[in-house]
Amino acid sequence: MAFWLFKSEPDTWSWAQQCTRGDNGEEWNGVRNYQARNFMRQMQVGDQGFFYHSQSEKAVVGIVEVIATSHPDSTTDDPRWDCVDIKAVQPMPRPVTLEMIKAEPRLADMALLRQSRLSVQPVLPEAWQIICQMGGIS
Repeated sequence: MAFWLFKSEPDTWSWAQQCTRGDNGEEWNGVRNYQARNFMRQMQVGDQGFFYHSQSEKAVVGIVEVIATSHPDSTTDDPRWDCVDIKAVQPMPRPVTLEMIKAEPRLADMALLRQSRLSVQPVLPEAWQIICQMGGIS
């Protein structure tokens, strides 16, 4: 299993909205960055990801699961763009803020800190464990 981080502005698509989709989940569509698209093309059903609120909150607020592998993005007719489907798994008991992540030396190499504008990015297993612990998930 691989781990990922999905960034969304809460006023565009929030954790609460993701949760309302239940087990049917939702397309992670609208991504127009080649690197992010290529990461989605690597995803497998069962991979897990952090749901990250960007902009005002800047925090990991939940965990999602990939429920459908890469397929054409329904928001465009351009065949270059793909997406995956994800479903909410659980909220973070304590949101893990960007400031908390920056303050943790073991997370210094995270893509979130090095490529801050990338909306879909990989998370190393060690970083996954650290952030889960910071958020109250054992």
